[in-house]
Parts: sequence; structure tokens; C-alpha cells
Amino acid sequence: MSLNDSIDGLDVLLVEASSSQANLVARMLKRLGVAQVQVCATAAAALAAMKAKCPDVVVSSLYLPDMAGTDLVQAMRADDALETVPFILISSETRPQVLDPVRQSGACSILAKPFNEEQLARALYAAADSLSPPADFDSVDLEHLRVLMVDDSPASRRFMRRILAELGIERITEAGNGREAVVCLQDSMIDLVITDYNMPEMDGQELTEYIRTESWQNAVPILMVTSEYNEGRLAAVQKAGVSAICDKPFDITTVRRLIAQAVAD
Repeated sequence: MSLNDSIDGLDVLLVEASSSQANLVARMLKRLGVAQVQVCATAAAALAAMKAKCPDVVVSSLYLPDMAGTDLVQAMRADDALETVPFILISSETRPQVLDPVRQSGACSILAKPFNEEQLARALYAAADSLSPPADFDSVDLEHLRVLMVDDSPASRRFMRRILAELGIERITEAGNGREAVVCLQDSMIDLVITDYNMPEMDGQELTEYIRTESWQNAVPILMVTSEYNEGRLAAVQKAGVSAICDKPFDITTVRRLIAQAVAD
């Protein structure tokens, strides 16, 4: 399947206050084969449009007239009908403290300005991939897979839980930090740990080190989903023994691959 084959059927809602920027992105989407593109200039108009017809993907700028793109994605995640709609942010913003709330809310991709059609296509491909589980999952019963999800952000846990549930995973235990996760690991058998990196009490690296050196479940697969960008810290996490590291925005392809590996083992 070519890239265009997977995105030409997408219904995209574009949220952009600038008419010139909206026209530019809309033209890019059309050239990529996306036939259905609706444009809204404000977050309020976008939310109303989503209520009327739920889009496949939302592409939004960060700064809107009535609220930030951060607030828009958080409003979507608080609505059961919109909670899992893939969200792609377009922004020239680079400050982690501004972008982290978007990542924590389960954004699919963040496109830095300026961007080209290839980068936009890759973001759409990731969004399309999140909408349709791979065929490999069709023959696998995942309802008995025991997942421990560790993240201090309730929004991140809620988004991850919804994604896992759509894959058929029902046995999910939540922990708000590594210390809470240790208690869960001592008391319950776990097949997969999905953890954030930056957390209070005990962070993801410390949790990984505990699992690999002290836990009776020291071979459990560990997936770290994080917005951490410091290469030294990430190298230390890899050395500690994580099975895979996913960036926030959420990389559902890697999660699926690790889940499939855990089931196979």
C-alpha cells in the first residue's frame, strides 16, 4: 500500500486562523490526495464542527483567536466522542513547557514550521495508522494481556487506556509514578509495562532499574513513552534496560509492535 492509498480517504479538519496559512496547508492536503478538508478559523468553530461530524484527523495551529491548540486538544480528550481522534499540531513553538501539554494529551504528531509536504504526509500516515490496527492483531486474543500503565498525567493515562482498549486490551492497571508501579509489580503478574520518564517520587529510569535488578518480574517488556529529549538521559534509560522508547507525540506503531512481541513471548 502506498502512502497516498492510506490517507486519501481521510476526513481532515484543519483549524487555522490565518486564511493564507489555511489555504497553503489545504493545498498541500489536496496534493497529497486528501479529498475531504474542512477549515475552521477558531477552536470553538472546530469543536462545533466535530460535534456535527467527527473527523478522522484534526490538524491545528497552536495559537488560535479564542484558545490555544493545547486547550483544543485537551477539550477533545475530555469528550468521549473525540478522545481518540488523531491530533496533529502545526507550530513554530519550540519551548518544551509549551509543547509538553500537547504531547501529554496524546497528540499524534507535532509539525514544526516551516514544513514540507513529505513531513505532512508522514504525520498523516501516522494518524491513519492509529485509526486501523494491523492485520497481525486480528488473530490474537489480547483481552488477557496484563498491562501496567505508569504516568503522572491523568490525560496521558486516559488517552493510552482508550488506545489499548481499542486494540482489545482490557486488563490495565494504572500507576501515577514509579513508586506506585513497584507496589503493583510486587502484588500482580504483569505482561507489559508502559511508562513515562519524568514522574515524581520515582521516574521511569528508576522504575526500569528496579524492574531489571530487583523485581521478580525482571524480564517484563518495558515501553517508555516520553517527551524527554536529552540524549544523555535517554541513553541512560536504554542502558537501564527498556525494551523500546517512543516519543510523545504518541507512536502507536511502536506500541503495537512491542505488544505483539510481548504476546509472542
